[in-house]
Amino acid sequence: DPAAIRAEIDRHKGKVLVLNLWATWCTPCLREIPDLMKLERELAGRGVALVALGMDDPAEFAAVEAFRAKHFAEFRSLLRDTPDMDAAVSVVDPAWNELLPTTYLIGRDGKVAKRFQGKKTLEEFRTEVGALLR
Repeated sequence: DPAAIRAEIDRHKGKVLVLNLWATWCTPCLREIPDLMKLERELAGRGVALVALGMDDPAEFAAVEAFRAKHFAEFRSLLRDTPDMDAAVSVVDPAWNELLPTTYLIGRDGKVAKRFQGKKTLEEFRTEVGALLR
């Protein structure tokens, strides 16, 4: 729901928000999630928050939620509730090309500062988030 995503961004204004798009079938996404969780634990005290958006088919909600709870219990994730993936992401990036994982760094002002596509390392995330914290 684009409105829910916008609400999450607005709720975290004043913080650096890491918005991660992932799916259960995306192996690079699953490899990246532990690093994103670690990043949030390390930097939460400095004003960094992590919000995820699961891009699996909305009809698979129960299976996706069971998967998340089993493998990444502390990973807070919204789940896409519209059949159109682009509509879900449009509030952040109208030009999103459906590549996963995609991670947006949203500055304290609520605007997208950086977009990563493909799996990134913890060190890459630390560097880019650190630049936004300065």
